[in-house]
Amino acid sequence: MEAKKVWFVTGASKGLGFELVKKLLSDGYKVAATSRTVTSLTDAFGEVSENFLPLSMNITDNNDVQSVLAKTVEHFGNVDVIVNNAGYGQLGTLEELSDAEARANFDVNVFGTLNVIRNAMPYLRGQKSGNIFNISSVGGYYGGFPGWGVYCSTKFAVAGFTEALAEEAKDFGVHATVVYPAYFRTDFLTKDSVKTPENSIEAYEAARNSEKAHLDEINGNQPNDPVKAADVLIQISKEENPPVHLLLGVGAPEFLNNKIEAITKDAKSWEDLTLSTGI
Repeated sequence: MEAKKVWFVTGASKGLGFELVKKLLSDGYKVAATSRTVTSLTDAFGEVSENFLPLSMNITDNNDVQSVLAKTVEHFGNVDVIVNNAGYGQLGTLEELSDAEARANFDVNVFGTLNVIRNAMPYLRGQKSGNIFNISSVGGYYGGFPGWGVYCSTKFAVAGFTEALAEEAKDFGVHATVVYPAYFRTDFLTKDSVKTPENSIEAYEAARNSEKAHLDEINGNQPNDPVKAADVLIQISKEENPPVHLLLGVGAPEFLNNKIEAITKDAKSWEDLTLSTGI
């Protein structure tokens, strides 16, 4: 029987990360789970054991991330699957959000994920195997949501560097997958998980309507089950040739089609002007 892989999951105290850790432990996998506080993890999954290692981690601190990954390998002997799930949603139009608000979202969603990749790759590269799942969003390839520009741009960044990582890591037997979840019934859209702009501008009616719809109407009525999403990630981790791009959930393909149609329409409409630049 093949040995169970060791998983390292960030943002494990809620949402998809929570359901994934719960499923992994029930299936007998070894799991290092991180959150801002250990208590949130031990309350949910129990104390340190042969199969479970709860860890507090400041994902924006490279040295802390390096230390936590070292503790994981010390505890389990190795690490096989990295899931970069930690992140949060920042609402607000580009004019509304301050420099500090925008940078904070990038610090967690983008630079935090890069901290994990930077410090996990030496282990995966050394053993010449492993999987890295970077959780993006349907907003990581379709950004046409008023009031979600900064958040979507962080998820575009995650998609972009995952594509590069897949090429950089493949010679070492390491697979990188960017995951684009659609709407899943987690606490992502609760007021505790989504930040709203400190200084809103009421003139942005479309953004206010989108904000209200997401927080008051879509929240709690999402069409996808995070438990089933966890099953998908586990299955993909077993594949010999996993995808670089993984659309996840009902609704994800529709957003992709919207993006393809929009780009194709613009490209066709302006093709003559585009080609006029040739020498």
